[in-house]
Amino acid sequence: MLLSLMILSCDKKSKIEKAVEAIPVQLKVHRFEKAFFGATPQTLGQVKQAYPFFFPPGNDDSVWLDKIQNPQWRELYSEVEKRYADFSTQTQETEDLFRHIKYYFPKTPLPQVYTIIAEMDYQTKIIYTRDKLIIPLELYLGRDHRFYEFPKYLKEGFEPRQMMPDIVSAYARTQVPPPSNAAFLDELIYQGKMLYLKDILLPDYTDAERMGYTANQIKWSQENEAYVWRYFIERNLLYSTEQKLLSRFVYMAPFSKFYLEIDNESPGRIGSWIGWQIVRSYMKNNDVSLQTMLSTDAKQIFEQSHYKPKKDE
Repeated sequence: MLLSLMILSCDKKSKIEKAVEAIPVQLKVHRFEKAFFGATPQTLGQVKQAYPFFFPPGNDDSVWLDKIQNPQWRELYSEVEKRYADFSTQTQETEDLFRHIKYYFPKTPLPQVYTIIAEMDYQTKIIYTRDKLIIPLELYLGRDHRFYEFPKYLKEGFEPRQMMPDIVSAYARTQVPPPSNAAFLDELIYQGKMLYLKDILLPDYTDAERMGYTANQIKWSQENEAYVWRYFIERNLLYSTEQKLLSRFVYMAPFSKFYLEIDNESPGRIGSWIGWQIVRSYMKNNDVSLQTMLSTDAKQIFEQSHYKPKKDE
């Protein structure tokens, strides 16, 4: 019986992937950082004309020329060029991602893709609008790059492999309705919906890559799932509107804050991980479309998910 279910599951997946592969997607990639740092006083005007949205009004050309010639910016550009002079692999990966997006969200228009070098804004990272996808390459040089003077938990997200999951995160914000209530459960389900999109849009990625965790952090989450859930239930946190719960269990952090000895062992954002498991359980136990799930409120998803975490070993 188990073998039959596995075969059916594989057949279903292969049918979806075959349909995805047949979707025509060709993205136009604009290498803005190359054009900008390759500009001269004579050619800067041409760059500004080609990319007006990267040049807010009120700045004299001397501001841009100073940046182009600044040794630190030149060094950063050089490091980005070492890794991304050829962007063809990432272009193919992005096109494959948008094939999956077009399969599940056919009305999504294909954006123009722009690679840039920005201010290392790790909180924003990828910028996605309906017609533009902006990728700051300085944030994907590898966790051990000498330029990254950030805490370890943030540097894990600077791996090149995190580029596609970050694009999905940016895209998901345009498709997943924000929480309608301030309850902790609503935020967990919202985060779970966002992560579930990574399940279907990035089928070849691991849970660690989708979540931005290390393999050990995923292992900890799985082994302690029942404990974390019991902690939430016993303290009546699900319907609490205390905002501190978000910084304790949802937002980026070196660890989650139970205020117990396990804190230093736990990964940050464990609440988001729990929300992901609830949404997965809901989709497994209910015959509903992706769009229906995305528009269903948190309480209903929770009640109909029949979520039962694995018991502690």
